[in-house]
Amino acid sequence: RDTYLARVDPASGAIQYLTEGRRFGSDFAVAPDGRIALLESDPARPAELVALGESRRLTNHNAWVDERALGEVRDVAFRSGDVEIHGYVTLPPGAQATQRHPLVVDLHGGPVYQHSHEFNLEARLYAAAGYAVLAVNPRGSSGRGFDFSRAIYADWGNLDAKDISAGISHLIENGIADPDRIGVVGWSYGGILTDYMIASDPRIRAAVSGAGVANVLATFGVDMYAREYLLELGTPWDNFDVWRRLAYPFLEADRANVPTLFQCATADDNVPCVGAQQMYLKLKTRGVPTRLIAYPGENHGLVVPSYLVHRMRSNIDWFNQWLLGERRYVPAAPGAGH
Repeated sequence: RDTYLARVDPASGAIQYLTEGRRFGSDFAVAPDGRIALLESDPARPAELVALGESRRLTNHNAWVDERALGEVRDVAFRSGDVEIHGYVTLPPGAQATQRHPLVVDLHGGPVYQHSHEFNLEARLYAAAGYAVLAVNPRGSSGRGFDFSRAIYADWGNLDAKDISAGISHLIENGIADPDRIGVVGWSYGGILTDYMIASDPRIRAAVSGAGVANVLATFGVDMYAREYLLELGTPWDNFDVWRRLAYPFLEADRANVPTLFQCATADDNVPCVGAQQMYLKLKTRGVPTRLIAYPGENHGLVVPSYLVHRMRSNIDWFNQWLLGERRYVPAAPGAGH
């Protein structure tokens, strides 16, 4: 759950960590005299530039945080089978110890990435709307070594989905999550994993799947992962059983019955819109409440400010509708479908 800056000796391979504690380092610059400026965040504050080794903050770009009430961020650890899984939960401001909350589970992309001890703006926005937010690093994530990341090799939506479900169970058992109001949200592999979750955990009542795909056969030769597909999955004609198994949220008719908002970016060459479109149409034809929003001209990561605002408002309103019973409508963005 931490991402540190480290110095690596290329001759010996020795690693010297230059930071420590509950924090997330995301970028750095080295001056000619060797001094280092680090872009760093922690759970209570967005990223700022700091002078490494001096505990001196060089910027103050996020003074607005001091004017906001922020909920507690707690580390969590739990068992999934015979493996310990790590994550953290962000609570709404003013949360009471005996209070159960509607839960949003935030699924990271990658899948070789991890939720770190960072300022998670999206989690803070969900928490401000009254949700507890669980960020889990399931098998397939980084931060735990090669074997932990490789555990889902050619086996997506199995062990990682079980780890997410175990995290949901942990929060229910510990009195944090309301078992009847559980949602999941993710982008990129987080969107892919969202599709697996709505097809595997019946406790989920609402979902937002962004830039995902459930039928990987549809993206062979279309997206940017030709090399990775061939190395990990082989060709569809030589290893059809593998490809067929990974596509279970789309191909198995009785799976995926959860009200789901699908999102994509029309210029995305990483995970093209076909992934969201196919799952949207599957739910639509089966009478499952669904919606599709396509953000025009954007690639894999949205950068247009109005789109970022629209996406978060759409997500919160979707969860409010299906977890809290609040019927609201968000005006469609340009290029959006219904």
